[in-house]
Amino acid sequence: MGMEASVDKNMVDHVIDVAQRIVASGAISANGHGNVSLRVPGTDEMYFTGGPSLRNHPAEAVARVGLDGSLREGQLPPIQAAVVAMHASRYVDQPDVNCVIHTHSPCATAYAVAHRPIGCWIEAMAMFGLSDGVPVAAYGPRGSQQAVANIQAALCPGVPAVLLANHGVLVFHRTPDLAVAVGSVVEEAAQTGINSALLGGAIEIPPEMKAAALQRAMTFEQRGTVSA
Repeated sequence: MGMEASVDKNMVDHVIDVAQRIVASGAISANGHGNVSLRVPGTDEMYFTGGPSLRNHPAEAVARVGLDGSLREGQLPPIQAAVVAMHASRYVDQPDVNCVIHTHSPCATAYAVAHRPIGCWIEAMAMFGLSDGVPVAAYGPRGSQQAVANIQAALCPGVPAVLLANHGVLVFHRTPDLAVAVGSVVEEAAQTGINSALLGGAIEIPPEMKAAALQRAMTFEQRGTVSA
């Protein structure tokens, strides 16, 4: 099935832009493997990367996919099609989510294969809705109903990321900007967690200070840009 006139070029370009930003952030494995999807506002479909790598991902490899998993335009190799349900489930379960990103970012994936959650030991975690850390979803074969069910079971309301045991990382948010930022923050927290093990291990921010960090970030966001 080829890319036809019904494909929204703006959506395709947006997906490619998000993929490039993920690669630029460094929160991705050396081979660039991963997938990005964007919900089409007001519809039951998403645009999904079908290429083997997010690095230099071609526009013609972006597919239009229904949230029921049906391929509507384009092509999806089996290895990418296998995880469509993982993306679609976030949109179906969380109507406010408009971007889903899956990567094998190295340090976060190290926690995933160790079956260890990432704690809130850097301030950015509290600021981005991860004050309780990043949970681990039990292993299920790639994109299977069991894997999707395990993700649903691991997530708490408002948490925009989950580690996939023996697999990788899944992040999702209201906007692509926030999803990309969360992916970077999760990888940074994982890296600092691993590095701090040499010094006795990471220490979580006290609960009352997590709330204070979030509140301060919200206060400055509400103020907007400061100008002279």
